[in-house]
Amino acid sequence: MISFILMTLFVVMSPGVDTALITKRTISGGKKDGLQMAIGITAGSLGHTLAATLGLSALVLQSAVAFSILKWVGAIYLIYLGVQSLISSKSSDNLNETNRNTKGSPIKEGFLSNLLNPKVAVFFITFLPQFVSSQDNAFIELLVMGSIYSLLSILWFVFYVFCLTYIREWLMSATVQNYMEKITGIVLIGFGVKLLFMQNDTK
Repeated sequence: MISFILMTLFVVMSPGVDTALITKRTISGGKKDGLQMAIGITAGSLGHTLAATLGLSALVLQSAVAFSILKWVGAIYLIYLGVQSLISSKSSDNLNETNRNTKGSPIKEGFLSNLLNPKVAVFFITFLPQFVSSQDNAFIELLVMGSIYSLLSILWFVFYVFCLTYIREWLMSATVQNYMEKITGIVLIGFGVKLLFMQNDTK
């Protein structure tokens, strides 16, 4: 369990799509939006936990059609979020107004970005089983480990959001905001494109 917790902390603290989305929302919408995004992402992780525990993730990954559909939907959604960020990185005069009018629920956005990402499904069905100690209690252990993963994720995200909040005044300057929106957009599009070329190697 100690090994699992240490590995999980390393995974959740590693920069990725979740970090990019939380950073974007916290800077543009404040602490409340950042925390809601964190809740949405964690809810998506719990969804993957249930799917992996019940065998649904494995079933999807064994079906080429189902995997392809999930991959394309997830990739397109990430690219959409990235393009949205690039569009919102307008001139300095309009940037703050754009941020005030940010559309979409942070919880919904975080939930969908995580749940529609097949890379997360692959992670759950390849990472968690390595720490199962008993075949007889596999269902319970997978459920517990998935819940611990989600708990550690939300704790890290909350800490990260509060850290961002302290430097938000500097980050809210028009110049920094403009660059942040562009960088976030490029990162999300990059993850989306990479996801399009992801192969189902779990068979």
